[in-house]
Amino acid sequence: MNLDRPVSGHTPDQLIASLAQAREQLRALVACLPAEGWLGPRDPVLNPPLWELGHIVWFQERWCLRAQADGSLAASRVPGADALYDSSAVPHDTRWDLALLPPAALDAYADQVTAAVAARLRSAFSPALAYMVELCLYHELMHIEAWWMAFQHLGYAPPAALALPDNLPLLASRLSLAEADVALGSRADDGFVFDNEKWCHTVHVPACDIDASLVSEATFAAFVDAGGYQHRAVWSQAGWDWRTASGATHPVYWRKTAAGWQVRRFTHWSPLRAGAPMLHVNGFEAEACAAWLGRRLPSAAEWQHATGSADFDWGAGWEWTRDAFAPYPGFEPDPYRDYSQPWFHTRQELRGGGPVTDARLKRPGFRNFYLPHRRDAFAGFRTASA
Repeated sequence: MNLDRPVSGHTPDQLIASLAQAREQLRALVACLPAEGWLGPRDPVLNPPLWELGHIVWFQERWCLRAQADGSLAASRVPGADALYDSSAVPHDTRWDLALLPPAALDAYADQVTAAVAARLRSAFSPALAYMVELCLYHELMHIEAWWMAFQHLGYAPPAALALPDNLPLLASRLSLAEADVALGSRADDGFVFDNEKWCHTVHVPACDIDASLVSEATFAAFVDAGGYQHRAVWSQAGWDWRTASGATHPVYWRKTAAGWQVRRFTHWSPLRAGAPMLHVNGFEAEACAAWLGRRLPSAAEWQHATGSADFDWGAGWEWTRDAFAPYPGFEPDPYRDYSQPWFHTRQELRGGGPVTDARLKRPGFRNFYLPHRRDAFAGFRTASA
């Protein structure tokens, strides 16, 4: 990647302010951790918060301060930091057992890195540095979303309430999409982009229709109540294997009471809200419900095509597409080689952005990706004509 090209329209002060604003969000979540929450339970979809906070600081130091022009790394401010916080080298299951920095020392490390990055931005600003700072900013914002996901998963009280729409129809209105060649990916003059967005190319999309909004909780409840989790015909083989292995019979944060379904949002159980977007379903559940409705998940190209309509309502949740997360033609990894490349063909692509996604990541071309069995993400779906 040629980092001499303009990749950022931000000034040093704007970047410094953005980093500070992201760190404020993270510290608000840290302040809400319960006493035992610094390590938390071992879980395949979670990181111990004490490790994750250290990783975020380490990542910023590694890319903004330690990286040298010849590809080597200067020493970290924390001896042995690479063996503790490098996510590419530290196996997930070992992160609870490491000799991690205690919170006070971690705060001092974070303050040192923050001050050094600000000083470098002011004294040695360049397009290459701006790119790395933006990379670290978006990396931190993604981890902040992961913390919100963990708070939901574990039933912790978050720093603020979430506002979700509550007006989705039981029978979604649909948009007709004309046959078209759809541009996917970014162009070299688009500013900062992630490597999986490179580069712009066209995909032919046949005519179809697509829901104008996400599937609602009421629609998904109808699927559950009709025995959808036991209806083998609507599940893919991989989905059915997951359903039988997990024993799932309803969404993960739902429970049935005499008065009907209740949904847990962080610490609070409340009655199902018929018009709320159905969130916290995995790719298999979304696919099965779409099939039960006689429809299917849209492709990423169809989804992006639909964003050209003013009536296409998106941003209430990440949206599962039918596509595997795969490289675009001619893909080459950027300097942080492990952002996309290790996950191609094992994850499923999502689009849109949810209620805890930073606005800077809510753009039509942004490609999110999760394992299709994950249920902790603020992810829902819409359907397209079969």
